[in-house]
Amino acid sequence: MMSLFYIYGTYLSGSRLGGFMTVLCFFYNHGESTRVMWTPPLRESFSYPFLVLQMSLLTYILRTPTPGRRSLVVLCASNICFMLPWQFAQFVLLTQIASLFAIYLIGYLDSEKFLNILYTHMVSLGLCFILMFGNSMLLTSYYASSLVVICVIAMSREFLKLKMLPLISWILQVLLWILGTIALKALTSTILGVRDDAHIFNILKSKFTSYKDFDTLMYTCAPEFDFMENETPWRYLKTLILPLVTLVFLTICIRTFKDILASSRQNNSRAQHSESWEHSTNGELVYHALQLVAFAVLAILIMRLKLFLTPHMCVMVSLLCSRPLFGWISSRLNRQLFILIIVILMSIQGISNIQSQLNIKGEFSNIAQEELLEWIKFSTKPNAVFAGAMPTMASVKLSTGRPIVNHPHYEDAGLRARTKMVYSMYSRKSAKEVKKALMDMGVQYFILEDAWCTRRTKTGCTMSEIWDIENPSNVGKIPLCSILAKESLPHFVTLFENNVYKVLKVGI
Repeated sequence: MMSLFYIYGTYLSGSRLGGFMTVLCFFYNHGESTRVMWTPPLRESFSYPFLVLQMSLLTYILRTPTPGRRSLVVLCASNICFMLPWQFAQFVLLTQIASLFAIYLIGYLDSEKFLNILYTHMVSLGLCFILMFGNSMLLTSYYASSLVVICVIAMSREFLKLKMLPLISWILQVLLWILGTIALKALTSTILGVRDDAHIFNILKSKFTSYKDFDTLMYTCAPEFDFMENETPWRYLKTLILPLVTLVFLTICIRTFKDILASSRQNNSRAQHSESWEHSTNGELVYHALQLVAFAVLAILIMRLKLFLTPHMCVMVSLLCSRPLFGWISSRLNRQLFILIIVILMSIQGISNIQSQLNIKGEFSNIAQEELLEWIKFSTKPNAVFAGAMPTMASVKLSTGRPIVNHPHYEDAGLRARTKMVYSMYSRKSAKEVKKALMDMGVQYFILEDAWCTRRTKTGCTMSEIWDIENPSNVGKIPLCSILAKESLPHFVTLFENNVYKVLKVGI
């Protein structure tokens, strides 16, 4: 991973010092870049490295006047490896396509190269659809719809620019992209009957309005899906990564703005304007600046997604060593001395951060769950069906092989519906009503956890309070889980119990 970041930073900046700065920034901001010190980050380990590879390949393609077919094939392969382990990857790639579309509109990317990149994304999406055994969520995603709409726009470029000022043409094409993507996404979802990603829009809606529903609260009540912590920008400030990235970003913006003004003054006709822009050598820098904005928006809305933002900020810092951007420094101050001063200032807090990370030591221990899993192995039949909290169900399936009715793959609409029925055990509904719902799903054993009954991450986020949004008529009643924690009869029978888990037999 660090090798990838070093190569990426070195190639982007054109300097080995840039690669060094990228890796150093990553270590100095390690606590904001990964969750590896707290939990095994499966998606970060098996998916994210391929995004780093993909973005470095994309940088090469954008910088090279005529990239070969081999580079596009490798880009396609890295797309596939990124998307296969992580369904959220489609949203990240959507931001990438949007950033590329922006640099295409202002002329930093020519039509032929842009279409080749889009075709590569389409091929990788189709192959992922096949490798995921026909996952229709991919075909009905905003990412897929956006690819189709932007392809049509790119192929109709001359028609859309006919007798229009460049600014009006840009606005028209952006509107066509947004409206076309929404319309095509709605059409494909209706035709295929897919609602797997419907909750994504509701989550975003809840960020800006007072909208709430069960599925939305299941996400937003978790700290990692809340807004970015107030402390995060302060941590960025202390390691200097925020001011340095801001300097790089503003430099790119100012340079781009000057280029646009210079180009508009030198060219009177739209055709001349277009031709002069298509062969610009700065497209990859503008792309990275726009991608930074996209990652920043994602991280602000959903704290967990700063795992995309922080590493990209580290890559952007490498551009301090770029001669095209900061070559003027060497004429007034030795460039190596300039970088050394920055490293010393970053190290004041950075070394302290590394020491804090190294001091995090622990050992995973969950004796209560081990007791539960051992009991399930030796006291239930191999075909016994279990239900309970999603994380626990994953452990039950992996460790005992018993059938389960719900698990943490919450992106699937059918699974969300089943999980909601299972979690009615933590609502204020009657035991009779909940038992019937569980039996209708074929559940034989329910694993009750007191922590899920009582824990509250913030106001309105206990399971019973979440259910109050769905069943306002039950507000004020005692939660069923609290009743069953004391006495499971007459509707359930307690077969196993320790200080964390309680196994209830559903059918008596």
